[in-house]
Amino acid sequence: MTEENTRSRLKHALSNLDSLPAMPVIAQKILSLQLDSDAGENQLLKIIEQDPQIAAKIVGLANSPVLGITRKITTVPDAAMVLGITRIKSVAIAIASMANLSKLPPSNDFKPQDLWLHSMTMAIIMRTIALEMPKYLRPQEDHIFLAGLLHDIGFMALHHVDSAASNELHQQLRMQPERPIIDIELEVLGITHCHIGSQLGKTWHLPNEIVSVIEFHHQPELMDAAEKSIMVKLLHLVEKILPDFAIAEHTGAGIADHEWLALGIEPEKAEELLNLANEVAMQTAQLSGPM
Repeated sequence: MTEENTRSRLKHALSNLDSLPAMPVIAQKILSLQLDSDAGENQLLKIIEQDPQIAAKIVGLANSPVLGITRKITTVPDAAMVLGITRIKSVAIAIASMANLSKLPPSNDFKPQDLWLHSMTMAIIMRTIALEMPKYLRPQEDHIFLAGLLHDIGFMALHHVDSAASNELHQQLRMQPERPIIDIELEVLGITHCHIGSQLGKTWHLPNEIVSVIEFHHQPELMDAAEKSIMVKLLHLVEKILPDFAIAEHTGAGIADHEWLALGIEPEKAEELLNLANEVAMQTAQLSGPM
């Protein structure tokens, strides 16, 4: 009965897209910026510098041990030099997008900060694995970061729309750690965070590739042939490398050889890359800070 009530309440809350939050104005501004000129780059840096939360996160990322920078980064322009302008654009969009969704207080069952740590780690490890891919297959770096940071935004949207349903879901995910997340979501909610997130992404006019990642990262086999996305396959593999990192999100079976080959990576390199990913995850955990 509890699950039926949850599904009914959530269905009502999501009955029209107006129930989903609008994309924050600052995220819209950053998303629309063109970075093919000095003026566009300067405008991006100015917007970031005027938002203390975004600026602090980007400077923190630039100082991450993952990047191996020996000098202390203290300003947004210096961070841009280290990270690259397209990467900080992606990070800024993600932070601005998630900020409004995290205004509800965290609960014992769902903590936005844990999701931020999970998402940032996935983004960084996606880049780490992508560097081993042939250039003709490798996704654009700014899209890698945006996909990694926003792939689970459906969890944030669910927390925003119905915090009780969100708490119930995350409680069940922790209680059933070996069961695939999609099965639990459909049983408890009648809908998945992937679907909620993709609807939000479409409403926000995110790039189609990012929407596909949000929708299919747990079930890449459901993509139509015309939609096949190397980014979806990359994220699906990375989540298998670090199952349940920072949040309970069981991803199922281990990584098969064909999943490495789909990225243009020889399976013989798997052990080396798995070890590297675990090292990167430990270092990225030091980035944790308030969302």
